[in-house]
Amino acid sequence: MRLILASSSPRRQDLLRAAGFSFEVISPDVDEYLFPYEDPQDAVMRLAELKALAVHTQEPDAMILAADTAVVLDGEMLGKPEDEEDARWMLTSLSGRDHEVITGFALLTGEALHREAVLTRVWFRELSDAEIDAYIATGEPMDKAGAYGIQSGAAHMVRSIEGSYTNVVGLPMAEVVDALAGGSGEEWGDEVLG
Repeated sequence: MRLILASSSPRRQDLLRAAGFSFEVISPDVDEYLFPYEDPQDAVMRLAELKALAVHTQEPDAMILAADTAVVLDGEMLGKPEDEEDARWMLTSLSGRDHEVITGFALLTGEALHREAVLTRVWFRELSDAEIDAYIATGEPMDKAGAYGIQSGAAHMVRSIEGSYTNVVGLPMAEVVDALAGGSGEEWGDEVLG
């Protein structure tokens, strides 16, 4: 069965390729609106499911993998920054503190749907204003939840993590590989579309 990644994220594509998967990419057009007071784990799984369903309408015979990642600080979800000032606020807020990175993914094949959320705790070192400004000047924070990428220019900001590293990058590979190994979805024991 063809595997389609419903994501334009180069990081997710790199992780899947590195794990040896062949896949196509179709970027879904989905409104990533967050409901007030929505639980972060529920939100990322809901958005991943919406992305998978959007691609499923175009490719009903393929296996669709979609994901959504959120950075959560004190219960508040930090999405992608709206502008440089928003990125500065996010990075300043994360400085010297711990936060959670939650990725929800959905795997849809036929009428079987598997949804899962994976949480990783991340600790940042104290960041100077100059460090934050220099990082923002690279432009890298602008397309990343929480305004940072652990796999590149922000690697030196992270003191430690507890949990899946690939989850922080954007796709929890151990859990995704386990779900993909489920094949047709019969072994998933999850919900069925209908």
